[in-house]
This record gives sequence, C-alpha cells and structure tokens, in this order.
Amino acid sequence: MNFFDRLRDRIRTVDSVVSVGLDPDPARIPEHLQDRELPRWAFNRRIIDATHEHAAVFKPNAAFYEDPDGWRALEETIAYARGKGVPVLLDAKRADIGNTTRQYAELLERADAITVNPYMGRDSLQPFLADEEAGVFVLCRTSNPGGADLQDLELASGEAVYERVAALAELWNENDNVGLVVGATKPAELEELREQVPDLPFLVPGIGAQGGDAEAAVEYGLADGVGLVNSSRGIIFAGEDGEEFASASGQAAKRLKKRLNRYRDA
Repeated sequence: MNFFDRLRDRIRTVDSVVSVGLDPDPARIPEHLQDRELPRWAFNRRIIDATHEHAAVFKPNAAFYEDPDGWRALEETIAYARGKGVPVLLDAKRADIGNTTRQYAELLERADAITVNPYMGRDSLQPFLADEEAGVFVLCRTSNPGGADLQDLELASGEAVYERVAALAELWNENDNVGLVVGATKPAELEELREQVPDLPFLVPGIGAQGGDAEAAVEYGLADGVGLVNSSRGIIFAGEDGEEFASASGQAAKRLKKRLNRYRDA
C-alpha cells in the first residue's frame, strides 16, 4: 500500500480529513513545559494525545525543528504519532539536484510523506517521486498573499504558472504518489485545479488562522474521498498558556472535523 492507500484507510477509520500541523513555536509553548529537556517534544506529545482520534495525519513543519534538539524532538514526535496509528506528513518544501536532493529524500525514511518545491524541475524531485510508498505533495497555489508574485504569472501558452505546475505534477504521478498543495484562501483556483487534475489529492492549508474557505477545501480538495485540510495554529494554540492547552487543542480538532464533515456528507 502506498501513502494514499494508507491515507484513505486512515480517513475512513477516523472519519476525518483533518491534518493537524505540529508547529511548536518555542515562544508559544506553555511555561510549565519550558523546563523540560525537549520542550517541543513535550508539547507535541500532549497535542498528539489530545487530537489523534480526529487526525487523518500530523504535519510537522521542518522549520520548527532545524536545530539539534529540534531534530531529536521531531524524531520522537514522528515515532509517537506513528505509534498512535497516524501517518506523518513532513512539511519541508525540499528540492535540489544531484546528491543534495538525494540527501533531502532521506527524510522519507522518517516520515510517510513530504512537501516539495517544483521550481527546479523534475530532476530536483526525482528521488522523492521514485519512492513508491511515500506521498509527495508539490507546491502549486499556496495560501500566502505573496504566492501570486510568481504563481499567477501568465506563460506564453496562456496558462498560469500554478496551472503548469499542476499539469507537470500529473505527468510526474507515475507511481500514484503525487498530490498538490493548494491553499484554502484561493477557492476559485481550488475549483479550477480540481477540474484540471481530477485525480490528484490536495493538501489544503489556510483553514483556521488564515481564514480559508472550508467548504471549498472539502468540495475541491478531495479526489475519490482522499485529501487533507490542514490547521496548525488554529488547533495547537487554541487554548491559553496553561495546563489545559492540550484539551483545548483536542476540542478544536474535533470542531474542525465536524465542520469539514458537514461538507463531506452534503
């Protein structure tokens, strides 16, 4: 079973397409965890305990772990999430050429899926694409306002850059392991891209703190019932800085699951 087969099973098991982003900003970790050996791991463990029954995947963003203690915290986090039966999607946005990208691809020995940047073309992604069991989410139309600076540019063919990325991703999907990252803050583009590539699952960020369109995320983000809608800060920092932060995150994940499922069941 490849990643998307496993994800389909997970979605059915927990009746959820929620991706819980594990972005443990050190400045926002509750004070009572700050004196732990690995505060980010201590924080994540409590979030995982509180949210795993509502999570289709956990999505740690590599930016919050790129130091020695951070990598230790990330390895503990991935192992613990998998122990709960939840796949892990590493939001790393990696790509390069030659030996460099082969080194980056070794991250898939730890995680079940990864986000990648298509700017350098297919050869920069080949080691990721060649891993038949892993999931590869290609950045396409991102949720940030500055994404339009490049992604909306019109090519000589008349298509936008993001539309060309989607077409390439479909070509690269030889192992049925490719999806797209398409932000929930761009519902019109979500709809257009779903029409263009009907079979590619989407990872849809931007729900929660960025105020994305939840209905569009579900309607256009899923391909044959498979896709992910991510919330990070809106879940993990849903509560106050205190002992009850984890239970607040669990309630936030449950609310988002119910909200999204209203559109899945419509």
